[in-house]
Amino acid sequence: MLDYTAEAAEYDRTRGGAPRADAAAAAVRSLLPPGTSRLLDVACGTGIVTERLGAPGRRVVGVDPAPGMAALASARVPGSVLLADGTRLPFASSTFDAVTAIWLLHLLPDAEPVIAECARVLRPGGVLVVTVDKDAGHDVGSDVDTLLAPYATGRAADAASHVLRVARAHGLSPVGEATFQGHGQGRSPRTVASKLRNGWYRTRVQVDSGALEGLASRVESLPRPGEPRGEPCFRLLALKRLQPPPRPFPKPGAPPPDPRIAP
Repeated sequence: MLDYTAEAAEYDRTRGGAPRADAAAAAVRSLLPPGTSRLLDVACGTGIVTERLGAPGRRVVGVDPAPGMAALASARVPGSVLLADGTRLPFASSTFDAVTAIWLLHLLPDAEPVIAECARVLRPGGVLVVTVDKDAGHDVGSDVDTLLAPYATGRAADAASHVLRVARAHGLSPVGEATFQGHGQGRSPRTVASKLRNGWYRTRVQVDSGALEGLASRVESLPRPGEPRGEPCFRLLALKRLQPPPRPFPKPGAPPPDPRIAP
């Protein structure tokens, strides 16, 4: 996984910046329950989306485990960003009307602990909004995707089918979905070849070490190697908390609720 503190300064510039954040925030807002007054953004990163989720009468709180990311988010959402891990949220149960987790689940070895914690801090009737199938969103049917397809692992912590199964186990039920497009994130053959060599795609493709260079070379040899292919399309699911989660969370040893965020 990336060192997100080291990556913080360049993160927005290399991830579509304000146009992508605008698109993401608009899609998230379309899925929020009416009258949302307390919203938690889990793994808020630089806060570029978090700040766009605000509205009159709504308090938005962000958490992120990377100090560099949290520092940037704090500048965007002053006084409302905490250092915290999504598997151990420092809030009382049933605190928030909505929880968001954008571009997070695909990074995890197991999405369940985060989904369980998000369900715990949601009030009954509250909604969790998450991105799913993130890596699949980058498959735009290009020549690059055709070359990678035979090596696809088929494993993803944020696979929609898996997220829905886990969500139901924790008292969440699907109530809607939305999509939005990335900006400046189309991948060129040259970029993909470089990422194959440095291990970036290890969760997306499975190839023997002896064959890796051959695959990277074939990708890099495609026509117009420096030309980005199509922009990704990201998918959001909205999951409503209909009842308390069936298992107690957080686990023993979790930090106490943050007194600044009263239930």
